[in-house]
Formats: sequence, C-alpha cells, structure tokens
Amino acid sequence: MEATHPFGTEKISKILFKMAPPVMLAQLIQALYNIVDSLFVGRYAESGLTALSIIYPIQLLMIALAVGTGVGINTAISAKLGLGQKEQADAYAGTAMPIAICLWFLFAVICWFLMPFYGRISTPSATVIQDVTIYGRIVCVCSLGLFLESVWTKVLQANGDMKTPMFAQIAGALTNILLDPLLIFGMFGLPEMGIAGAAVATVAGQCVAAVIVVKKAFRKSPPLQKYPFYVAQIFRLGIPNMLMQSAYTFYIMGLNLILATFSDQAVTALGLYYKWQTFFFIPLGAMQTCIVPIVSYNYAAGNIERCKKTLSTAVVFGLALMAVGTFCFELIPAPMLRVFTSDSLVVEIGQVGFRFIGISFLPMVTSLIFPVFFQAVGHGLKSSALTIIRTVVLFVPLGYLFAKFGLTWFWLTFPVTEIITTLVGVGFYRWFMVKQDKMGNTDNQ
Repeated sequence: MEATHPFGTEKISKILFKMAPPVMLAQLIQALYNIVDSLFVGRYAESGLTALSIIYPIQLLMIALAVGTGVGINTAISAKLGLGQKEQADAYAGTAMPIAICLWFLFAVICWFLMPFYGRISTPSATVIQDVTIYGRIVCVCSLGLFLESVWTKVLQANGDMKTPMFAQIAGALTNILLDPLLIFGMFGLPEMGIAGAAVATVAGQCVAAVIVVKKAFRKSPPLQKYPFYVAQIFRLGIPNMLMQSAYTFYIMGLNLILATFSDQAVTALGLYYKWQTFFFIPLGAMQTCIVPIVSYNYAAGNIERCKKTLSTAVVFGLALMAVGTFCFELIPAPMLRVFTSDSLVVEIGQVGFRFIGISFLPMVTSLIFPVFFQAVGHGLKSSALTIIRTVVLFVPLGYLFAKFGLTWFWLTFPVTEIITTLVGVGFYRWFMVKQDKMGNTDNQ
C-alpha cells in the first residue's frame, strides 16, 4: 500500500484547499458557460429562454450518464490506488473511451427521435416547441465531446490532477462564450443561427475540453475478456451518482409541468433559478468532487477516521460558502432576474421564488454531500435512497401539494425538501458509524 500518498497522510483541510480551487475555477467557468448562453439567447428571443428552461432537464440527464460513469471509474481507480494496485487502477481507466462512446451513441439516437415529442408535452407554444427541438437535437446528437471530457476528467481527478480538467473547462467555456454572440446574431459575416447557434457553440466548447483531457489522461484499454467485470464494477459504483443526477432531470421536469399550469413565465423563472444555481453551487460542487477520491482511498485503506474528518471538513466549508448564495437570493433577487429578462411577470414571480429557495441553501449542503459520501464508501443503497427520497418522494409530490394553495406556496417545496432529506441523511450516517464501530471497516453493502 502506498502509505505516503497524500490522500492518506496530509491534513484533510490542506488536501481540500489544494484540490478545490482548480475544481471551483473550472465550475465557475462552466457556470458562466450556462449564464452566457441564457444571456445571449434571452436577448435574441424570449421563446428561446423558455426553450432553454425546458431542455435543461434533458441536458442534466446527459450529464448524469456521462459524469456518473466517470464517477464510477474515479471511485474504482481511487480504491485500487488505496490498495497500492496501480496496474489495476490503469486498467479501469482504460475502459473510459469505449464506455463513453457507447453511451453517447445510445443517448444521441434516442434524443433525436424523442425531442419533438418532449417539446410538445412541455409547452403549447409552437415557437417554443421548434426551439426545443432544434437546440435539443444539436446538443444531444453532437454530445460526444461531453461524454469523453466527463469520463477522462474523472480519471485525472482520481490521480489527484485537478489542474488539467480546470484548463480544459476554461478552454471549452471560452470557446462557447466567444462563439455564442457570433453564431446567434450572425456577426462578422457568419450566418445568423439564433438558438441553433447557441447549441453549436456549446458542443464546440465541449469538444475543445475533450481534446485536452483525453490527450493527458488516455490509458490503454484492458483485454476484451476483462471488460464485463470492469464495466460491472464501474456501473455498480457509478449508478448512485447517475441516479442522483438523473433524478434531478425528472424532478425538474415534474416541477416544470406543475409550473406550466400557472404560466410559461413561471417555468422561465424556475429555469433562471437553475442558471444562477450553477454559479452559487460552485463551492458545494467542488466539495462533492474532491471528497470522493479522498474518502474512497481512505475507506479502502481502513482509515475510517479520515473518512469522517473529510466529510465534516467538507460540510463546514460548504456551509460557509453557501451562505453567500443565501445572502444574494434573499436581498437581490430582482436584479439577478433582470440580467436575463425584461419580462416584468417573470421578475415578479421569480423574486418571490428566489427568496423561498434561498432559505434552502444551507440544509442543501448536507442533503447533497451525504449521498456522495455513501457512494464513495461503496454504500450505494444509502446513497440512492437519499437521492430518491429527495427527488422522487419529496420534491414533485410536495410541489404538487403546495401548488394547490397557489404559486407562492409552491416555492416552499425547496426548503422543506432539503430539511427533511438532511435529517434522513444524518440518521443514515449515524447508523453507518455505529456499524463501523461494532464491525470495523469491513461493512460492505
């Protein structure tokens, strides 16, 4: 075993401070990616902004498949490194390319045929349906760059390389930001593509990022006969993350359908929240990314105390930084909304919603970090259960229930859901630690 590996020896806060900034910078650029898309599309046409809100859950589903697979590879590599089995770790890394290509192909084919139907069930507006179909088909069918970048990024992160993914995301985001106005509005002699231009700019940025990480992370594929075992292990470890991310897709889709019974402006307001969410959730996303290899390494090495310390440190950092998001959502919701839209009804609806949602940010830290912790220690059942409770059992049913009392009451769904999920997560964690105390670090579920 590599006892000198920093994951097993350095102070946890020092490791997180070293690993988190590159991840946060990359996610900051990724947030600007999304915000700039919405900013330019909103200036081009309000229907396009609504279309982006509708297509957002499908993009989340695509990201769930790609990142979830990458997390499975990441966790397997980290565990093997924790046992000192570098050759086995490289073999898991070598499966990244073929798995990513297969997932991309399946997703692209399905989305090409289903996108018009998805648009029709999401809105009665023919213009918005057309925008959903155009944008959705481009970003899904041309998403190979996203799949490749996601899995190879996780390979690099499992080996402690946070800088290369950061540079890749920055390069991809800058490509997207540069191309957005050129292609949407047809500047400098380029054709005016409208919302299609935003989609092309997005996939171009993903391809640039993919080239950078693949060049640095590529590993030779293992023998073909070993693929069934490796793939089974990767998906066993990655499915909780896929479920967590996929559940976001379905609950956002469900919330969109509930809000559509009030107005398209209500749907747009929720979509603008998720655009801002990607920006304010950077610290939390960084903590989720960084703790997986650390916890997985130390759990495999039998050091449960470092696993506990990693979780508590991540939660403290997350709470401190997410407080900034709460502050902004409570005090300046209207200016945040006006960045994207001049529609007074969207602003009126959104500022009420933002204030309710802002309350949920602090309990959201623990409701989202607990599933990642359980995933990292191989307790997929607990991780998946927390995700299902949050997104299936609570979010949409509570949204439907509160909507019966009016649109303002609907927004109460967010803080109530996060508080309940956190309480359940605390119960699971205490149960897990009691079993560790009784049985030692041998409990596998």
